[in-house]
Amino acid sequence: MVRANGAVSLRELARVVQTSEVTVRRDVRALEAEGLLDRRHGGAVLPGGFTRESGFPQKSHLATAEKTAIADLAAGLVEEGEAIVVGAGTTTQELARRLARVPGLTVVTNSLLVAQALAHANRVEVVMTGGTLRGSNYALVGSGAEQSLQGLRVSRAFLSGSGLTAERGLSTSNMLSASVDRALVQAAAEVVVLADHSKLGTDTMFQTVPTDVITRLVTDEPPAHDDRAATELQALADQGVQIAVAGSGPASAGGGDSAPARQSRRDVPLPVQRRGQLPGGGHPLRSAAAMDPAPERSARVADLRRR
Repeated sequence: MVRANGAVSLRELARVVQTSEVTVRRDVRALEAEGLLDRRHGGAVLPGGFTRESGFPQKSHLATAEKTAIADLAAGLVEEGEAIVVGAGTTTQELARRLARVPGLTVVTNSLLVAQALAHANRVEVVMTGGTLRGSNYALVGSGAEQSLQGLRVSRAFLSGSGLTAERGLSTSNMLSASVDRALVQAAAEVVVLADHSKLGTDTMFQTVPTDVITRLVTDEPPAHDDRAATELQALADQGVQIAVAGSGPASAGGGDSAPARQSRRDVPLPVQRRGQLPGGGHPLRSAAAMDPAPERSARVADLRRR
């Protein structure tokens, strides 16, 4: 299936072979150890993650529940009348669909998918960069895109990528995409990274956003067995990145189509302000976790560290 499609999701694999995602995940891990494939984005892709990049058709079917939960939580950061930049990607496309309901919003983007999601939003102004169309992810790249961002200043940049580590920050597999993402970052007072748990601990070829530039990470709840993701989350928090975790609830047996799972949200509070962060530059996520008693928040952080 990977050879035929370039990528496949764990949920689809579980459905086809009629077993649990836990079993499929273990088998995929064994195949990765043999060098037959790479685990990526809640699924598997052909080997060569540092140089290969899945196209939009493959990415759009991976980690869909996680992307939905992340987009729901990230949309709560955006306020009426704000000006933001939104980068290319399937997760940012999900975010854009929710931003269509925010009145007075101005969105600058190099993504045709983001622009399409906002095209019929009457009270949202969309500003597109110039540049050359990169067909694999429907994004505008190159010097034209970068030059059109010069002199721009917005409140936040929402970006995704191929991998995220505490050591290198956000990275991607394509040089042109990385260059435009860096230009988007330069235009924003804050940087919000949208990445599902499968990208945590994954490092790809081109760095786009160093860790010390990332203001906030919006991600989903790592599975209990995923020590790598939990360790990376703690390392990112230790470096001053504000972590917001969106839970999508338990998956249905068999991985088939089902009603959306109940959303849950929580923040991982930080003990200190980020070095170099502008005073008043952003507001905390509006979630139920912000109203929890302090002991419960401490217990939640302790649980994350143990995992």
